[in-house]
Amino acid sequence: MIKKLITITLLLAATFGSAQDKPAYVLFNAGGKKVGYQKMVRKLTQQDIVLFGEFHNNPISHWMELSLAKDLAAFTEMVFGAEMFEADNQQPLNDYLSGKINDSVLETAARLWKNYKTDYAPLVNFAKEKKIPFIATNIPRRYAAMVSKGGFGALDTLSSLEKTWMAPLPMDYDSTLPGYRKMVQTMAGHGGPNLPRAQASKDATMAWSILQHLKPNTIFLHFNGAYHSENYDGINWYLKRKHPELRIVTITTVSQKDLNKLLDENKGKADYIIVVDTDMTNTYIPVP
Repeated sequence: MIKKLITITLLLAATFGSAQDKPAYVLFNAGGKKVGYQKMVRKLTQQDIVLFGEFHNNPISHWMELSLAKDLAAFTEMVFGAEMFEADNQQPLNDYLSGKINDSVLETAARLWKNYKTDYAPLVNFAKEKKIPFIATNIPRRYAAMVSKGGFGALDTLSSLEKTWMAPLPMDYDSTLPGYRKMVQTMAGHGGPNLPRAQASKDATMAWSILQHLKPNTIFLHFNGAYHSENYDGINWYLKRKHPELRIVTITTVSQKDLNKLLDENKGKADYIIVVDTDMTNTYIPVP
């Protein structure tokens, strides 16, 4: 009996000890070396732009975004921007930040993502508290849908006002960029050649929006899906194409079963790579 109790005690100790050591995430650099969070923050304070690539439904991504926003704001002036807000919704967003409308009015006046309250409201409310500009950087989705159906030429039919909500036409586009080629391969031809063009209309507009609101001695912290900036593609490509001198650091999120070592397939995706466990709870379940 005593031997059995000792065995159970040892098993419990091993279980609880393992649970206590289980991290919520592990941070790596592009080469796969583990990096401390504070070291990353110090590096980011020296940049012009930080592109934070998230998993839209991952709580670690959203917690890290808010933590990073607060920690960088303690060092320097900031501007925030996000894919999750479309350019034609800038006015209601500004009205909320200035206190002219409350959150209920914002919900009706802007096209907010379904996970806004849990995942993005904390960022917006922090910006409101600290009086940090928050830019709606994305092209309105209805126009990206137009590109998906009819190519970039479909945008020529828009009014002058509508064209102010996107990157100037004609938009630059390179179909050979790895991200766009991968999209075509992943879709196995479904969606046709205009699908990556629609993606590019988002990337180009987000980059253009960032450039429109850059300020000297200020960091622009941008929140976007990982696909829009990983492998230094997407937004990063458009930024560098216009201003190669900009100091830009990218962060991305990946999911692995083993957090102790960065998989080769995830190396080089960004300057800093947040690895979260594949068992991590989601904030919502994507619709198939």
